[in-house]
Amino acid sequence: MKSLVCALLPLGLAACASDDLAQYRQEQPALHLERYLDGKLDAWGMFQDRFGRVKKRFHVTLQASWKGDAGVLDERFEWSDGTRSRRVWNLRRQPDGSYRGTAADVAGEAVGRLAGNALHWRYVLQLPVGDRTYNVDVDDWMFLMDDQVMLNRSTMSKWGVRVGEVTLAFVKR
Repeated sequence: MKSLVCALLPLGLAACASDDLAQYRQEQPALHLERYLDGKLDAWGMFQDRFGRVKKRFHVTLQASWKGDAGVLDERFEWSDGTRSRRVWNLRRQPDGSYRGTAADVAGEAVGRLAGNALHWRYVLQLPVGDRTYNVDVDDWMFLMDDQVMLNRSTMSKWGVRVGEVTLAFVKR
């Protein structure tokens, strides 16, 4: 019995790790990234540590535009501690319908896939903490609620251990 459990455990963990994006295929309204991320948006969010404590809150103003399959998403953050930061994403729709994105504080490329009202991104963020910068894996889920509102939940991990979460609500102007 113990051998059977040991043999099946990796399969169970792999199943839990799958993103199950297909389950959202029929969800409405359908998310068309180029349509939603076009123009001005606002977002409000918070970062929670691995214990669920809110460590920072923030407001983001976004300006987004597309030319064909290429998009630019300019995010300007105002943090609850008074600091400001900026991230500019360069996005590109791929022939298979997936998306790739780059930003100055992202190691390599972000890879995103759409189904129904959901977008699932995965990338490595270079996260500054004090005087150091850590590469953390980001598992990012976005869900379109209606024409104006999209909710976002991101889990950050290092070496497979969850280190924090970001919850965010986007509102299209």
